[in-house]
Amino acid sequence: MSTDIQQTIQRIAEIIIDELKLEDVTPETFDPDLDLVDEVGIDSMDLATVALVLRDEYGIRIDEDDYPRLTTVKIIAEYIIEKQSENE
Repeated sequence: MSTDIQQTIQRIAEIIIDELKLEDVTPETFDPDLDLVDEVGIDSMDLATVALVLRDEYGIRIDEDDYPRLTTVKIIAEYIIEKQSENE
């Protein structure tokens, strides 16, 4: 994986841990392939909160229609990088 996606994954993990007050996990130990809904227990309100923070952090628009497919940190990172390249 490229450095860009690794850094993005790390930052998204930090945001999720911080916003959702997750304990016993660090950005380094957060598995980017974990399903956020089924394995971490994030609900739609949590995801909306995280999406707003990511929007502000990365200056991108995250469509509500895209929320259901943003299921892992890795997928979210790829989505953000794709959106940023569209804006260039």
